Amino acid sequence: MTIAENISDVISFAYSLGDICLLGAIIGCAFTLVACACVLSFPVEYAQEPAATPPITVLKPLHDEEPGLPARLAAFCRQDYDAPIQVLCGTQDQASPAAAMVRAMEADFADRGIELVVGSRCQGVNRKVSNLVNMMPRARYDTLVLSDSDIVVGPGYLRALTALLAKPDIGAVTCLYHGIGGAGLWTRLSALAINSQFLPHAITAVSLGLAKPCCGATIAMRRSTLDRIGGFGALADVLADDHAIGVGVRAAGNDVVTAPFLVGHRCFEGSLRELFRQQIRVARTIKSIDPIAYAGTIVTHPWPLALVALLSGSPAAALVAAIVLLSRITLCRCVEWRFDLPRQNYWLIPLQDVVAFGVYVTSFFGATVHWRGADYRVMADGTLLEGQDLRGS
Repeated sequence: MTIAENISDVISFAYSLGDICLLGAIIGCAFTLVACACVLSFPVEYAQEPAATPPITVLKPLHDEEPGLPARLAAFCRQDYDAPIQVLCGTQDQASPAAAMVRAMEADFADRGIELVVGSRCQGVNRKVSNLVNMMPRARYDTLVLSDSDIVVGPGYLRALTALLAKPDIGAVTCLYHGIGGAGLWTRLSALAINSQFLPHAITAVSLGLAKPCCGATIAMRRSTLDRIGGFGALADVLADDHAIGVGVRAAGNDVVTAPFLVGHRCFEGSLRELFRQQIRVARTIKSIDPIAYAGTIVTHPWPLALVALLSGSPAAALVAAIVLLSRITLCRCVEWRFDLPRQNYWLIPLQDVVAFGVYVTSFFGATVHWRGADYRVMADGTLLEGQDLRGS
């Protein structure tokens, strides 16, 4: 084969790849418009009156020092809720800055039962679940609300959850979430990734019946339901522990409902490396749940696909790229309007979409994630290997 023939084959391949990416961008643009409609039709109801207000134990697994943690914990103590609330905060390190923060709050919120549990015993590879297992013996009440430490809630949060959980066929209630960035570029990109990609795509999947999420941002359930699915100990080596809870609840014959309101997710990434690590962990978690469906989400990256088509010389790519970018901004605006969120940095959308596509592609090459200060390998069944176990896998 001559050099000229090789060059001809490369050019032909580039055009073919460009045409495929252009088609993917067009499909992705159509999907984006469907997502706009789903977001605008998502019910937003917050203030609900429960038939009864059972006492609640809020489980807050902590890891390390996080900006604004005391204010977020205080919001759980200051709920507009008539029954007793126990806010149980767990850590595995006595010297953790998070532990010191909770100790400083205990006197101020003694009436709301904020407590610190330090349990260094390792119950499994998943450190968050190990933390929860250590906390459970101190949980006083039968209605449990599990919520990650970076979650921001309003005063009617517990009231709305108990109203939904009071229905007899409901085994658990979960919440979708919006991102809250900070002053730095990387936290703003992280929040934008949630608000312009994760959130509208999750809403679309729920609206079209394509997914039944169970998110660690909030899982409200009864203790009896947790016991029926094997307790937190059954999830000790699983990466997607929140998803596994949802699967267990449904297998036990109950529904998991998505609340018609959002909670906030505070973003802390201080560098590109931290942002990439966090998004790779999320991506590989989702991939471990349903690899085929995850592969199909390539159409949710229309802007990078349009760029590839543009670089390959596809004549229609410039027009499609412009339309795609307009649709992405429109989707972001729909999310802002529907949930009364602050204006996003629209100029960051092209950059965020390229980063997200890089994460998507990278997620297929390897199975390692960095989480809570440790490296893990995600096995084919969704379980984890940690530390020295990585070398032989």
